[in-house]
Amino acid sequence: MPKVNPEILVWARETAGLTPEEAAKRLGFRDSDRSSAREKLEAIEYGQKEPSRPQLLKMAGQYRRPLLTFYLSQPPQQSKRGVDFRTLSQGDLPYNPYNEGLLDALVRDIRARQSMVRAVLEEEDEAETLSFIGSHRIEDGQESVLGSLKALIGVDVEAYRAQSNTSAAFDMLRGRIERTGVFVLLKGDLGNYLSAIETAIFRGFSIADDVAPFIVINDQDARAAWTFTLLHETVHLLLGHTGVSGENGESEVERFCDDVAGAYLLPEDVLHSLALKDRGDFSEISKQISALANDLKVSHTMVAYKAFRSSLINQESYAKLSAFFRQEWLENRAKIRASAQEQEGGPNYYTVRRHRLGGRIVNLVQRMMAAEAVTTSKAARILGVSPGQVNPLLGAVRSS
Repeated sequence: MPKVNPEILVWARETAGLTPEEAAKRLGFRDSDRSSAREKLEAIEYGQKEPSRPQLLKMAGQYRRPLLTFYLSQPPQQSKRGVDFRTLSQGDLPYNPYNEGLLDALVRDIRARQSMVRAVLEEEDEAETLSFIGSHRIEDGQESVLGSLKALIGVDVEAYRAQSNTSAAFDMLRGRIERTGVFVLLKGDLGNYLSAIETAIFRGFSIADDVAPFIVINDQDARAAWTFTLLHETVHLLLGHTGVSGENGESEVERFCDDVAGAYLLPEDVLHSLALKDRGDFSEISKQISALANDLKVSHTMVAYKAFRSSLINQESYAKLSAFFRQEWLENRAKIRASAQEQEGGPNYYTVRRHRLGGRIVNLVQRMMAAEAVTTSKAARILGVSPGQVNPLLGAVRSS
């Protein structure tokens, strides 16, 4: 068995966002009379002691890396996120190594799956160049890009608002965008709630590939906000951008994408129907914004943002409203989760998983497996499930 380069161990721990103390605890090292748990881990990281295979297996799990990674000769280059739209013009966000490690792990996973999807399409002669990817620049102006966005989606916003609820409205719009060739996934963790990534770390991610473009929406966010993120990331695709978007992007690009997405969902004439007679009455303003958001099936924070961008409220009011609506959502989410735990039943696991993956990628895998173009193992990697879950997942699709 080849020896492990200690630099790999340090790199894997640091990119997972763990301090030596945290990693030692997670890996099961314990203090003894001769050395502390941290010192035991550092002995391995300094090359003073060779790690055992069980220890490497634990590291692979805790650091979220394939076991083979630990046998590389040198640490690989940092994962390519594309452009980090979160920090272009607002200075550095507060850096949290663990959260950034989670984000890097998610980006690696999505990029690997996107590459496999593109390869499958090319191998099966289904690869078609999508002309709308990178078809615009910011210099074209908001109206031009908005017109292209509307033409691409091909559905009037009134049809969106006519849906029974925000979830149905999002599903309709997502289906329209997937028909254009975009794969839209809902993913905000690495497989369990312990690895959930808050929207302050990332809200959306786009891969502007001209054959297999991907959009990832952080499903830790409120459902009412998913549509806005979907449109925001679609604008990034029109601009040819691959990168990560955050919760409060201040860069020119992020504001542009926000404005186009906002103009689609909430045109200026509708926005100005807000009376906002007494701008000093926070309670009244929040009620009016909430009412309009519910009618239009958009997030309350998005309406507040549009009101701020249109000078209907000032920045201080927007910040206060944003914090208020987020706290309100967190409280409602907690109540819903508590209620769900008390009740039996609920959506089937595979039905939920299918919705997170999106119809386009699931249907592609189903079709390719039927044609024996991909193995169960490869299908599992594309879908992000275990091989044993592939057939039940596809069975759920056929029965739905």
